[in-house]
Amino acid sequence: MNFKDYYASLGVSKKATEKDIKSAYRRLARKWHPDANPDKPKEAEEKFKEIAEAYEVLGDAEKRRKYDLLGPDWQQAAQQAEQQRRHRTSFDAESFDFGDLGGASGFSDFFDVFFSGIGRRPQAQARSFAQRGQDLETTLELSLREAYEGGKKTVSLQVEDLCPRCHGSGTERGHLCAQCHGTGHVVTVKKFEVTIPRGVRDGQRIRLAGQGGSGSPNGDLYLVAKVLDDPTYERKGDDLYVDLPVNLYDLVLGNEVEVPTMSGQVAMTIPEGTQNNRLLRLAGKGMPKVKGGGAGDQYVRLIGQLPQRLSEKERNLFKELAGIRNGKKGS
Repeated sequence: MNFKDYYASLGVSKKATEKDIKSAYRRLARKWHPDANPDKPKEAEEKFKEIAEAYEVLGDAEKRRKYDLLGPDWQQAAQQAEQQRRHRTSFDAESFDFGDLGGASGFSDFFDVFFSGIGRRPQAQARSFAQRGQDLETTLELSLREAYEGGKKTVSLQVEDLCPRCHGSGTERGHLCAQCHGTGHVVTVKKFEVTIPRGVRDGQRIRLAGQGGSGSPNGDLYLVAKVLDDPTYERKGDDLYVDLPVNLYDLVLGNEVEVPTMSGQVAMTIPEGTQNNRLLRLAGKGMPKVKGGGAGDQYVRLIGQLPQRLSEKERNLFKELAGIRNGKKGS
């Protein structure tokens, strides 16, 4: 029998608070739940048992105090505890049968020797619906087009919910629940129809009332929008920026050109003598404003394209223009 470092099992320090321990347990339990690891069931089962055992001790004040007091004398204490246990002929009527997961407690021999006589926490037996469910939060990825248009979107999310078999108690008729393996929770896939507000920004939250953790009432589910980068447009607040390649003659002489916007192509006039990289504004062609109505603007950056592979006639004309231009400078 080996000493179990329960703090290491949960990845917390000996100074960890009850909240830290609970948070670490829930995170690791989700990660190593057998249902979430179909490709490595044996490893997942062992890790899950290790995590559950550590939480069973560190999550209970009495057991944690006893565990912390064992220190270097744990082997001697184990011998004494084992001798006492051999004299027992039956378990207390309130004890749980953990089936075939291990010793009398369903955990390791180390746990069985030191902690099987300490009853499980009543609050861990039946959380059910005594309090409001936990609010949940997850990321909702959207393209810029989806953020612009808004509307209905069907989203499939993996969420943690109360086990429907044991209703969150972790046990069933005195046995460890076969569906949730004693955690009281299961990971399920739920589908939601979400109404995305037009113009939603990166980081904004969409609330789905009552779709969070189970309880009385249920908690809420918050979808945090993550608007993905777009290959054409750059977004700054409610404004959009787009690069538009134009030829040298459009900049010099001015012209009317077609510009892509989120609502389709629009005509834009380039003034005569426009400088390269100048920004022109298209009012109201940016992203819809979530609050207050209206829309931002679109800024068009003009990127001048110099002609290549000039013909002899074109080269001569450019030389002539350069001469005229130099003549003006010298007058």
